[in-house]
Amino acid sequence: MIVISSNIWVRIPIFDLNVRCIKIDFLRRYNIATLFLSSDTLGNRIEKKKNMTHKFDFLVIGSGIAGMSFALKVAEKGRVAVICKTGLEEANTFYAQGGIASVTNTLVDNFEKHIEDTMIAGDWISDRAAVEKVVREAPGQIKELIDWGVSFDKDENGKFDLHKEGGHSEFRILHHQDNTGAEIQDSLIRALKNHPKIKVFENHFAIEIITQHHLGVNVTRHTGNIECYGAYVLDQNTNHIHTFLSKTTLIATGGVGNVYRTTTNPPVATGDGIAMVY
Repeated sequence: MIVISSNIWVRIPIFDLNVRCIKIDFLRRYNIATLFLSSDTLGNRIEKKKNMTHKFDFLVIGSGIAGMSFALKVAEKGRVAVICKTGLEEANTFYAQGGIASVTNTLVDNFEKHIEDTMIAGDWISDRAAVEKVVREAPGQIKELIDWGVSFDKDENGKFDLHKEGGHSEFRILHHQDNTGAEIQDSLIRALKNHPKIKVFENHFAIEIITQHHLGVNVTRHTGNIECYGAYVLDQNTNHIHTFLSKTTLIATGGVGNVYRTTTNPPVATGDGIAMVY
């Protein structure tokens, strides 16, 4: 998961237009930098309708648990666009069958035990600071999932039906039957679609992030202080490329499992985000 921020708004030239001149006008009142464009006949009204420009406070590329949870968290601070290259259900999260480990029954369990179990399971190679952060923040993240509608199984007394799996010294695995990932994905999808400040763009494929490169600056992966203004996104229903502008862009596109011939990953795991930002 990668967050790329820019502290100014920029209107970028519509994709593939032959721009003849650019005039920069800084709107101090809104701290916005706007690029006014003059273009040739490709920039006529019809073409501009096809190649739309969308402006959001946050742009989230990827719609698994990372992308959706980020969108829900930041929606209180501004408008959010979520880019999904297929349907919202098609993500690694959906296919995860196991549960989530979190210290829940504090009568017998605690953070120190969970940290120790994790370090042992990782043969002491794991980054202890990262392990401690994940373990200590897990209960709060579980609460957020429940607030977003996720239902974890409970026993006859109304307490969480905790399981014990390999590497754990205590019962601390929360689950929903044997399809915990699907329950989380479905619940977050409902929360996403019902949120008034979040707009989901399904069947939209992000093809390139927008940086100073698109303003005529030579940018490589070694360039310092790279700013991101959003992304160019292909609408797979119309085959038109649209410009998405944002103050903050999150890359949450998952892994690269499907670049290999044999994998248990779903077809969407093709490393698009890694390719865009590398």
